[in-house]
Amino acid sequence: MLMDEVRDALRSRHYAERTEQAYCRWIRRFIRFHGLRHPAEMAEPEVNEFLTYLAVEREVSASTQTQALSALLFLYRTVLGRELGVIEGLIRARAPEHLPVVFSRTEVRSILAMLEGDRWLMAALMYGSGMRLGECLSLRVLDVDFERREVTVRDGKGGKDRVTMLPESLVEPVQHQIERARHVHQRDLAAGWGAVQLPAALERKYPRAAHDFRWQWVFPQERRWRNPTTGAEGRHHVHPTLVQRAFTTAVRQAGVDKHGGCHSLRHSFATHLLESGYDIRTIQELLGHKSLNTTMIYTHVLNKGGRGVRSPLDGG
Repeated sequence: MLMDEVRDALRSRHYAERTEQAYCRWIRRFIRFHGLRHPAEMAEPEVNEFLTYLAVEREVSASTQTQALSALLFLYRTVLGRELGVIEGLIRARAPEHLPVVFSRTEVRSILAMLEGDRWLMAALMYGSGMRLGECLSLRVLDVDFERREVTVRDGKGGKDRVTMLPESLVEPVQHQIERARHVHQRDLAAGWGAVQLPAALERKYPRAAHDFRWQWVFPQERRWRNPTTGAEGRHHVHPTLVQRAFTTAVRQAGVDKHGGCHSLRHSFATHLLESGYDIRTIQELLGHKSLNTTMIYTHVLNKGGRGVRSPLDGG
């Protein structure tokens, strides 16, 4: 089947799981939009019609339309072995210029005070190290280096690894969390399970590594998943929606009137480092940005009221 070929192509090229899900979703929508015609029977005009429909009728954002285009380009180039030509007359969705939502230091402290347990620790790690939510949740025990006060983020956005900081104030809480994860893993082993999902290449090269505690999640989910076909059981990391809901509730309870989510902690991390005088290239490396231009947006956030100019109403 076509979708099986798409998944195999994505996985063989080590695309992220969320990218795989998004690309498959857009390809299915493209096929349904054209009355279940096979993509091999279609070309540039049909792609143009679909993308224009998204921009005009569905009023999707520019980034959403671009993701749909990327999915279709991957389908034709990699799976069908065809290069799409110039898509003439394409109506592109407008890209609004939004500055990221940044919490003040006081707001961050107020929000964290409304969280507890592992939800507090995850939020504190995201703010204290600049990790994305998915990067924080997918931390494995071997990724945390207490001696060097470092956290290794593996397979981040763009498939890159990077090293960021482990805040001194979180060393003890993270150690306690890893001990809790160890107890969970020991119970799973005693029950005859205890294997964790590994990257495909590692799973083939080290078949026993899946049971090694070093590869277990720092934040394992409460319940084991069960394969209804094979009966096998395993444990994944905490689902992101649980953290997102807890964080949204905490923002509301803290009385913070900003439309910010977990990712705003990463924005706040970068902005507060800039405020403290740290070099922007150092911040670029900690965030894992490929381009310095991406990091530069935080310099605009720093410009308070009218690009940092002092109003004449305030004197001086």
